[in-house]
Amino acid sequence: MWLNLTANFLAKASTTDLCYDPVVFLHRIDNTSNKQTMNFQLSEDHIAIRDAARDFAQNEIASSAVERDLTGEFPYEIVKKLGELGFMGMMVDPKWGGSGLDAVSYVLAMEEISKIDASVSVVMSVNNSLVCWGLETFGTDEQKERLLKPLAMGQKLGAYCLSEPGVGSDATQQATTARRDGNDWIVDGAKNWITNGTTADYYIVFAQTDLSKKHKGITAFILEKGMPGFEIGKKEDKLGIRSSDTCSLGFTGVRVPDANRLGDEGIGFRIAMETLNGGRIGIAAQALGIASGAYERAIKYSFERHAFGKPINQLQAIQFKLADMCVKIDAARLLILRAAKAKDNHESYIKEAAMAKLYASTIAMEVASQAIQIHGGYGYVREYLVERSLRDAKITEIYEGTSEIQHIVIARQLLKEYELIS
Repeated sequence: MWLNLTANFLAKASTTDLCYDPVVFLHRIDNTSNKQTMNFQLSEDHIAIRDAARDFAQNEIASSAVERDLTGEFPYEIVKKLGELGFMGMMVDPKWGGSGLDAVSYVLAMEEISKIDASVSVVMSVNNSLVCWGLETFGTDEQKERLLKPLAMGQKLGAYCLSEPGVGSDATQQATTARRDGNDWIVDGAKNWITNGTTADYYIVFAQTDLSKKHKGITAFILEKGMPGFEIGKKEDKLGIRSSDTCSLGFTGVRVPDANRLGDEGIGFRIAMETLNGGRIGIAAQALGIASGAYERAIKYSFERHAFGKPINQLQAIQFKLADMCVKIDAARLLILRAAKAKDNHESYIKEAAMAKLYASTIAMEVASQAIQIHGGYGYVREYLVERSLRDAKITEIYEGTSEIQHIVIARQLLKEYELIS
């Protein structure tokens, strides 16, 4: 499906966007103690996919974004169209219904969707990064045929269930349990802050199956909506990304067939962490999109608004803000592309993904705040859109690993690397 899409957009592919020229970036290649750099250039296909996502966001998402932010309505039709275009299973092998694209393509698309509406992009991110990737990497062929295919094609929607009422950053302390009963498992417990929680069809749920083994006794399961004992809580009324649905889930004696166990018993924590490593690249791209969207609105407004007899972008105070915003956005983009390329090259990308998410989420808050400042009083009202950028940006510092957790991940990885070369 991407061949036609790529051909349609190659003709109008452009690299002339404001502060967007990621034609070359440095990518680190680890050779234990020898680190090299190489040039990376976006292919015509990459540019076409980026432009396809931009075109879709502007023509299909933008018109309803403000209203959905107000009402909290889930973007059902938009998600359906994303699936039809191949955006819901971008990195999945075509034999399992996916588009067979690389992580670079994914982050380029994520940025463009996020520029217009981060509520839509987080739905796309969870389905791609956390659910489809986990199923393709750890699932059986039967699970891929039965579950992954409809997810990758956008016919079904997935959710990732790790956080609990008393378990956030310390994912080793799972209170949800699963015990064997013949060829089934009985799941009891609760999960919190589940994106796509009310709308998903399939849920990857992490549960303790052997308390004596602690985090090595955690196992992953695929629960399906409608299973007896599976309760879905009310949708949360959130500060930002209000059009995406977030809720709590309850499990009371939910009977799950062993055919729905994801991976071997006891490797659930490993599945969770490896999945989150890739998910952080997607959230970094979401944060980047929020920042670049706010920046572009600020640039546009700086031409329209006059003060002291001239456009405000002729004032040094405004120019300095715009310059800082541009530098931060480009730096975040390069970190994200580096992490995505490392993933595509099957290299270690744990530190790179954490760095990208930490920095991109930080600058998303900073850029959105400065975009409001440039707009002055107008930036404080919904009509000018930038206030939504700030509300949406905050969650990127929290979910899929808080900024504090990213600092820990980065520190641990760099110390390991230092031990290897010292």
